[in-house]
Amino acid sequence: MLNRRILRIKAFKVLYSSVLSGSVSLSEAEAQLDMSCEATRDLYVYMMGIVSPLTAVAKERIESLKRKFNPTEEEKNPNMKFAENALAAMLDEDQDFQKIFKKRKFSWDQYDLCLKKIYSSMQSKQYFQDYMASEESSLAEDCRLFIKIFENEFVDNTDIGQILEDMSIYWNDDLAYSLTYCCRSLESIAKGRRWELPPLYQSDMKTAPGIESDRRFVHKLLQNAYGGYQKYSGMVSETVSNWDQDRIVSTDMALIVCGLAEAENFPSIPVKVTINEYVEISKFYGTPKSRIFVNGLLDRLVQKLAADGRIQKIN
Repeated sequence: MLNRRILRIKAFKVLYSSVLSGSVSLSEAEAQLDMSCEATRDLYVYMMGIVSPLTAVAKERIESLKRKFNPTEEEKNPNMKFAENALAAMLDEDQDFQKIFKKRKFSWDQYDLCLKKIYSSMQSKQYFQDYMASEESSLAEDCRLFIKIFENEFVDNTDIGQILEDMSIYWNDDLAYSLTYCCRSLESIAKGRRWELPPLYQSDMKTAPGIESDRRFVHKLLQNAYGGYQKYSGMVSETVSNWDQDRIVSTDMALIVCGLAEAENFPSIPVKVTINEYVEISKFYGTPKSRIFVNGLLDRLVQKLAADGRIQKIN
């Protein structure tokens, strides 16, 4: 499930928080890293679990309109297509999904107001109106609808953001990535496959010989960045000696340290790939000038490490 980009982000975040606290051991940092990785998959499970509660909101609204003193013909004979969608029924009956969801003690019950707002938003959208007007009725069509719901209703939803922030400190910034995997699962279900919990690391999803473990990659990255922090940060300070040291943003320093640790300790990863990855990450976790700063420092310091014979790459 987790790719190298998000693993680099997680290692960087743990390094940053460890250095900031000043009292976190390497073993504690690695434990935080493992929890952070598992939390992304938990978030995926939690968001998949919104299908049935959202469907229940539709049923409740239909029943409420029927109970009106003088309901209209449309309210007395409602379109039940979404309220009876096959995806919700399938996930409700999937013992594996329900077992995992309940084991994590997840629930959407207390967020009824948020679910109602999401449903109202859906109803106003053309994609939902087209779905309701279509005469097609199939699990595949229901999956396609929920893919659009996942793509359109959750990423910038402030209510969802607050719920996730309250539930887990590890869920910050992971929603978009987890939703991508929700959509992949829905695409798979639409093709007739059963729901399956995705392996935690993408390397676990590959069967070819010689695949390097992504878990080993991210732990090795954190170990070398953590253990070499003073060495690498010292190199940065020496290189920018003419600068006011306060100008070196702590997030930039952590990114550069991770980049140097990766460049020096992973012979199979090209230097260009490493630099590009941390420059991209800096766009989201640094200042407006971080991209230029991280790119320039990493490039210069990697060249120095290479000149000193400390970087050996496999061709």
